[in-house]
Amino acid sequence: MKIDDLRDLIGRHVCDGERTVAPGVRISSVPRVGAPVFSSTGTLFVLMAQGTKRMTFGTEVLEYRSGQILVTSMDLPISGAFTEATPAKPALGFSLNLRPETIAEVLNSPAAAHLPAERSDRAHASSVGEATEHLIDAVFRMVSLCDRPRDREALAPLIERELIWLLLRGPHGAAVRGLGLPDGRQTRIGRAMRHIREHFVEPLRVSELATMSRMSESTFYRSFQAATAMSPIQFQKMLRLQDARIRLAAGETDVTGVAYSVGYESPSQFSREYRREFGVSPSRDGALLRATTH
Repeated sequence: MKIDDLRDLIGRHVCDGERTVAPGVRISSVPRVGAPVFSSTGTLFVLMAQGTKRMTFGTEVLEYRSGQILVTSMDLPISGAFTEATPAKPALGFSLNLRPETIAEVLNSPAAAHLPAERSDRAHASSVGEATEHLIDAVFRMVSLCDRPRDREALAPLIERELIWLLLRGPHGAAVRGLGLPDGRQTRIGRAMRHIREHFVEPLRVSELATMSRMSESTFYRSFQAATAMSPIQFQKMLRLQDARIRLAAGETDVTGVAYSVGYESPSQFSREYRREFGVSPSRDGALLRATTH
């Protein structure tokens, strides 16, 4: 199976936007490049059939293009933008939510005894690689279910497990494996990340997160930074600034009030960090964002 075949199939089923193929499975078409959009990755397997996308998280920049895959094993705050896409040649992609319970089922199967014994605690939370012919073939069969709705319920779960199996066997296997281990280090770091997300306006204490993750403070800090390319404080700051930008875009004009509402004690520090992250002051950025949505 060639990537061109997958490109043609996706292009036939989605023109602009997204389409759900099966639960947790989507195809997408983006007809133009645009400014970076701030969002969260989720835990995903993505295959780019056409176009190029660049994303930044922490200190790292990843770019993936036609014939390449992206695997994210933690829910990271990112800035992402398509850099190659036109109406005549849109960016076309496939994504599968990597569900821990499904990965665990595959890992508990007898065949999993033959998988490479890689250490998941050293896996990076986001990585890019080349799509193999087997991956492209399985993705093609999954997307083909758009033409066979009566087969979807029976076959989609089987192809999902096939894709997970192929990922576990490949260079991204350690990261995917970590998602399926209920008490692995990757899962514990993910639990700490969720705690920061849910309490990002509150003061952050690394010692409490380390205790929650059942690690020493130094081990937790190193593991968190190795997985996310951010320190816990940087992760919290990214969440605060993203939430502030959403508030400003939604119509809030009191910059000081926004700073306090997302957890900053110093409005001047908020303005400095906002300008450093987004390249413009909060008040100016808010005005520009509101102008583009009306």
